[in-house]
Formats: sequence, C-alpha cells, structure tokens
Amino acid sequence: MRHHWSGRMAFMLCLALSPGLALAQQTTTQPPAPEQTTTQAPAQTPPQATTAPATAPASAESTALPACTDCHDAMKAIASTAHAHGMAKKGEVPNTVCESCHGDGKAHIEGGGDKEKIYKPVGVAGANKTCMLCHDIATDRISRHAGVHANSPAVNCLTCHSIHTPEAHAPHLLAKKQLALCDSCHMTQVASFRNKPYAHRLGRGGMECSSCHEPHGLPGRDNLRTTRAGEIPCLTCHADKRGPFVFQHGSFAIGDCMTCHEPHGSSNPKQLKRATVAQLCIECHSPIGGTTLGSQPPAFHNLNSPQYRNCTTCHVAVHGSNRDPQLLK
Repeated sequence: MRHHWSGRMAFMLCLALSPGLALAQQTTTQPPAPEQTTTQAPAQTPPQATTAPATAPASAESTALPACTDCHDAMKAIASTAHAHGMAKKGEVPNTVCESCHGDGKAHIEGGGDKEKIYKPVGVAGANKTCMLCHDIATDRISRHAGVHANSPAVNCLTCHSIHTPEAHAPHLLAKKQLALCDSCHMTQVASFRNKPYAHRLGRGGMECSSCHEPHGLPGRDNLRTTRAGEIPCLTCHADKRGPFVFQHGSFAIGDCMTCHEPHGSSNPKQLKRATVAQLCIECHSPIGGTTLGSQPPAFHNLNSPQYRNCTTCHVAVHGSNRDPQLLK
C-alpha cells in the first residue's frame, strides 16, 4: 500500500514538472536573445540605407547635359539681358533659355556640338519663326510685320539686333551703335549728321535716330514719331515754337518745320534750306500778289540792298506772333 501511494505521488510530480522541462528545453534549443539581435542587425544597418541614396546623385550627374555656356562664351552675355531676366543664377544661363529659340539641344550636345543637330534662326524665316513668337506687336502706328523695317530679304530682325553679342551699352540688343547701324542703309542722312557744320549732334544728350523716327513704324511720312498731341517730333525739344499763335506764320500753317529747315544737317545756319534768309522767304512770298499778309515784299524792299536780305532782322517772330500780324514782334 505504501509503495502504491509512493508511485502515484511520483507520477503526479512528473506531470507537474513536465511543462517546466519543456520550457527549459525550448530555452536551451533557441539561440539567446543577444545573439539573435546581432545576427539581424547587419540586414538593417544604417550604412546600407546611406549607401543606396549615395549612388542616385552619381547617376543623375552622369546623365545631366552640360551647360550651353561651357562651350559658347557668347551665351554669357545673355545673362544681363531681358531674355534671361530672373533666370540666370550666378551669371550662368540655364539651357532652357537657349532652347526657347534653338530648340532641344540634347542631340547637339551628345553629337559633340554638331551644328546640323541644332536650330539656328537666320534670315526672314528665322526671324518669323523665333523673334515674332514674342515680339509680334501691332498698333495703329507700329507693326513689325507691315512696318518700314518689316521682315524681308533685305532687312529682318537679325539685321539690326544681335542676341548674343550686342553693342555694349546699346539698348534693345542693337548689333551696332545706332548711327552706324542706320548708316548701313541710310548713308545720305547719316553723312549729313557727320559732315555738315549745322546738324543735330547725335549721341549727345541721348539724341539718336530713333528720337525722331520709329524704326518699326508703318510706312508713310518717313515713319516719324509724334507727340501725344499728334505733332511732329521737332516740337518735343523746340516747345517754344509750338504755339498756337494768334498770328501764325503761313509756312507753318500749310507745312511744318521741314518747309524751311533741313532736319538732318545743313551747310547753312539754323539748318536752313537756303544760304540766306531772303532766298528762303522769296520762295513763298514772291509769287503772291496783292496787299494781303504774305504777299510780295513792298517796293521799298530792294533785295539788291543788303539791309533787306535778312528778313528776320525786322520780322523777328518768324514762327508766329501773338501781337503783330506782320510778325514784327
């Protein structure tokens, strides 16, 4: 009986201890926690995470195209012009500025600068296709398509303007200084400025050909600029001759300043068309009969006498008067 009870107690003790033995066996068979951590760490280490991004910029740099300014030094001048306004960084012009006129330059760059693989705007077609995309402006006075300097085989946008190498300090990207540029076609007028003693001195005080002429103006009347009141450009500077006067000089009433004056240059004082004032006045006053204003000089005005050859000695208000109908004062 005693042995039977002892055997039962031993059996129950084994059942109670069996879970602990199983747990002990699992503990001994599984790797320790520190070793498990050390074996998984290399798969998630930070060096692997930093290694992958480090290769990305290298591949991007290898595929990035060189800058146009690396080969074309003339492109650096665009950095200070309106074409690259707000886009140049530290004096460097991005390729997108160049591509806006020349098209995609990838094939050109990859071809080692092959000129056949880049578009170059030249002549009438180049000006129409490129310049006119942004500068096609037309008003009641100005038109770049129908103006006197509209695109044609003789003259086009690129004849007067240089995008890459403009004249230093010249506005509007002009290829040359304005007088030299106009001299390419208007030699007679420019020669008057340069060679005649009485002429407007261009280049002084900001006066240029474009001060009086609109280069893109519509045909007619020498494409002169006008004031806001629609007056000829002479009155922009000579405002004291504007009027209106109570007694207007007939030449101004039926003509303008160019009736008596050479606008570009003259060999005569005051840029007059004739050597003496009498010769100029007689052109209008000799054929007029009667006693009305503007008629022929009276009989006692003997033009053989020097005292009557300078009409403005007495008729001082030659441009007009508010006091005397004979322009004497």
